[in-house]
Amino acid sequence: MGKYFGTSGIREVVNEKLTPELALKAGLALGTYLGEGTVVIGVDTRTSSEMLKNAVISGLLATGINVIDIGLAPTPLTGFAIKLYGADAGVTITASHNPPEYNGIKVWDKNGMAYTPDRERKLEEIMDSGQFKRVPWNEIGKLTREDPREEYIEEALKTVSLEDSYTVVVDTGNGAGSILSPYLQRELGNRVISLNSHPSGFFVRELEPNAKSLEMLAKTVKAMNADVGIAHDGDADRIGVVDDTGKFVEYEVMLSLIAGYMLRKYGEGIVVTTVDAGFALDDYIRDLGGRVVRTKVGDVAVAEELARHGGVFGGEPSGTWIMPQWNLTPDGIFAGALVLEMIDKLGPISELAKEVPRYVTLRAKIPCPNELKEKAMEIIAKRALESFEYKRLIDIDGVRIENEEWWILFRPSGTEPIMRITLEAQTQEKAEELMEKAEKLVREAIREAQG
Repeated sequence: MGKYFGTSGIREVVNEKLTPELALKAGLALGTYLGEGTVVIGVDTRTSSEMLKNAVISGLLATGINVIDIGLAPTPLTGFAIKLYGADAGVTITASHNPPEYNGIKVWDKNGMAYTPDRERKLEEIMDSGQFKRVPWNEIGKLTREDPREEYIEEALKTVSLEDSYTVVVDTGNGAGSILSPYLQRELGNRVISLNSHPSGFFVRELEPNAKSLEMLAKTVKAMNADVGIAHDGDADRIGVVDDTGKFVEYEVMLSLIAGYMLRKYGEGIVVTTVDAGFALDDYIRDLGGRVVRTKVGDVAVAEELARHGGVFGGEPSGTWIMPQWNLTPDGIFAGALVLEMIDKLGPISELAKEVPRYVTLRAKIPCPNELKEKAMEIIAKRALESFEYKRLIDIDGVRIENEEWWILFRPSGTEPIMRITLEAQTQEKAEELMEKAEKLVREAIREAQG
């Protein structure tokens, strides 16, 4: 983590750490770094988004950069617009699944991939130096406004098509997906029922799409006898799915199913996932000619590996999926269309899900001040290696220890002051035993780091 940028751009509480002044600096720094060209900017529905967007735009224009403002736009639409307009970069004003008092600034490359940590460090250096490019009055950048939604839907319909029509309930969580996801589903020929689709900036459910936050979606799918429920977080780069029986489909299961479908659709190859993904994916795609490559948590790491290996699909067990045939921006909206195509070709999700191997996955969050994370991780790494009998170690992002029966990942959050533990085992009893030991180890390490 850098001074301003975490694992997913700048993300802080508004008017505390994330102020218009900081947003202006970010705009000036990006403009200075690019030197010339065009930047697309879009915002999610948060009450602070317009304020921060205007500050970033001012910084960009002052350095001579042209700006295309696409207004309220889910992150996938920003990624799409960068390529559509041939821009040199993109900016999304979003805090994704964080609570409404947060917002963020995320920068995208011209190929739709998020800026890598190295590039973010360069932006931080420029922000701190104060050495910004300033152009004279007659060279200030030009601001234009565009709406690329129609083109997005047109392009999506060239890639995804359905033979039949389905009843789909779409829950966009009052986020930016409201303006696009239900419309794409309708254009696919489906009957669409929308939930929480007024983009107010006041969120009526927790934004992370999970079993608890999607209880209303699950009830609606059941009550309306729908074929599927599709949900998004605040900027719609993620997808959560409720099956035809009204049951939330666990992320690991959905990740395996869609990876398998992509291998069927595009041919065998590499599937990229992160160190917090379980064994089910490897087991499920092996017979479909897929091979799993694991990388750091975060969509930029997944996108980089996809580009490096020419992978077929990339996804995290958080509902963040990247379809390289479409774009290197994580896209929950296009993912929703693919889920419908999978149902159309292969059958109901409740049936497909039975084929995915099941393990017991447990997750824990333990409060840890940001300034203690590095020291605590050093202690955790040492103790974990001493305390558990493991066969393999992956330390590209936190510490993951594993053997044939289980795995445990200790990792500091890049977006919140917490330490995360994720583990998987073959039985509930074993998973709970491992978690108890892991939690104790982490709490002790944090106490020790405090001195």
